[in-house]
Amino acid sequence: PFSEGSTPSYLKGEYPGDYGWDTAGFSADPEKFAAYRELELIHARWAMLGALGCITPELLSKFGGVEFGESVWWKAGAQIFADDGLNYLGNPSLIHAQSIIYTLAAQVVLMGLAEAYRVNGGPLGEGLDKLYPGEAFDPLGLADDPDTFAELKVKEIKNGRLAMFAMFGFFVQALVTQKGPVENLLDHLSDPSNINGFTDAATAYCTNDPLGSALC
Repeated sequence: PFSEGSTPSYLKGEYPGDYGWDTAGFSADPEKFAAYRELELIHARWAMLGALGCITPELLSKFGGVEFGESVWWKAGAQIFADDGLNYLGNPSLIHAQSIIYTLAAQVVLMGLAEAYRVNGGPLGEGLDKLYPGEAFDPLGLADDPDTFAELKVKEIKNGRLAMFAMFGFFVQALVTQKGPVENLLDHLSDPSNINGFTDAATAYCTNDPLGSALC
């Protein structure tokens, strides 16, 4: 509805999730359009993984009986500085991280190798699409049917965009409520009229009021 009758000529629908809306003109240059789409898709995939990673420990802790040192996503990482280090999923036999330096180095190396592989190819395939490689990276054959593949591309970018907004929401919630997203949801469901975004924002402002609570 926002672009009816005024779709820019350079938006031709060749990319999944392209609905002809580009008020800022970011997609006018084809090369920049391709680069922006690559960045958006990579960030969308990381956001989906990140959102899942933010809520899973809290869900397991509250409803699965799994014991964590700290299950809230924005506090969990700090456990690596504790004497006992950080245990993945609360289990020391999985990953027992005790050094932030070694952990950071391992992440840089692994992510660098993964990105180099994605861009330049490797033993599992050469000359593959950088964003949708398929072949060995699609063991379930989800992309074998072209129509299904096109539909999955649209679903991926839509869910990825939603996940990016969700991650932003998690950040804001953490700053305002000092709680995790699952606990925030349970609090809201227990008393929707008095525990919501507006009341939390007002409470957070009054707690940190720069005018000395003169407005609260």
